[in-house]
Formats: sequence, C-alpha cells, structure tokens
Amino acid sequence: MTDFSTLAVGDELPSVEKFFTREQLVAYAHASGDMNPIHQDEVVAKSVGLPDVIAHGMLTMGAAIQVVTDWVKDPTAVIDYSVRMTRPVVVPNTAEGVLVTFGGKVAAVNDDGTVRVDLSAVFAEQTVLGQARALVRLPQ
Repeated sequence: MTDFSTLAVGDELPSVEKFFTREQLVAYAHASGDMNPIHQDEVVAKSVGLPDVIAHGMLTMGAAIQVVTDWVKDPTAVIDYSVRMTRPVVVPNTAEGVLVTFGGKVAAVNDDGTVRVDLSAVFAEQTVLGQARALVRLPQ
C-alpha cells in the first residue's frame, strides 16, 4: 500500500505503458458508440488531413487516468479530471500498434486531503495531452 503521509510536490507516480492497436480502436468505437470513421478508416482519416487513423481522445484520456487509479487504488478517489488534447495518437495498421507512455506528478498537496496530479501521455516522443489534471482525495 502506498504511504501518502510523506507525499510531496514533485513526487512521480509509477508510469503506465499501453499499446493501442486498430483492433482496440474498433472495439472501443463499438463500446463507446463513437463510430467516427477517423478512428477506423484510413482513407477517411487521410481525406480530412490526418496522417492515418487516430485513437479516440476519450480512450487516450481514460488510459491516462489509470496512472492515478493504480496509484491510489480507488477509482472513486478521483474528484475531478480534465484534459486538453494537443496531438493525436496515430495508430497504423500493424499488429503491434503504437506505444503510449502515461505518467503523473504530484503538483499540489492540499490541506483538505486532496492532491492535484498533473498527467502526461507521450507517443512517438511527443506529448499528446495538455493541461491534464486530476484532483484526488487521498485515503484516510
């Protein structure tokens, strides 16, 4: 169990690595109801100026918060979560897919028992999320 009593600004949370594949994008599209063809159809994605099919923003956002939920061991501890999408995660049609590395850093330890965690997502050596922040209530 994590010892939150020594938590300090700048502490890094354990990172999470995820591979995104086209197969996962199709499954996510059906589960979420987001059937936008830019997430499944290479021709459509390229016709609107994208380099290839891209991962759903909500899929990327959902994967990023796993850094926090794995760390705190309670998904209900997340009080608030917001993200700006700054770059797409491009997913070529390969069996291995693409690797996205998610990380987190304690940005504030508040007197009310909450912590702000700034999150990151890196794909192809570029950050794909901006102002990704979670407010978390620590276990007592």
